[in-house]
Amino acid sequence: MADAEKSLEELCVERGMRMTEQRRVIARVLEASADHPDVEELYRRSSAVDARISISTVYRTVKLFEDAGIIERHDFRDGRSRYETVPDEHHDHLIDLKNGQVIEFHSPEIEALQERIAREHGFKLVDHRLELYGIPLKDGE
Repeated sequence: MADAEKSLEELCVERGMRMTEQRRVIARVLEASADHPDVEELYRRSSAVDARISISTVYRTVKLFEDAGIIERHDFRDGRSRYETVPDEHHDHLIDLKNGQVIEFHSPEIEALQERIAREHGFKLVDHRLELYGIPLKDGE
């Protein structure tokens, strides 16, 4: 089974983490998140499942998952770290500065341009992160 097909819990076990029930809940909440929650939001969602989960447990677990390379931390300029599982396929982000909504997108044209720029400067591109920040256009502006 490829990593993309494995659950967060399975990836944690593979990396030698002891999976407590609270860590399992946090992993499931992260995996079910369609957005990019911060620690406070993860805490709110996780403690709704298991009231014994403390915010410090969420902070420690998120750090553990991030250090293991199974989730990614993003700073979308809103003063809080937000998280997502490591994606199956690469994508970039467009952040609405008015409401904080994060839109995931993939653009073959942007990917090709980044590769070309790296080559032109004598590099092989091995990783990148693209975040676009914008405000909604008003009626076709």
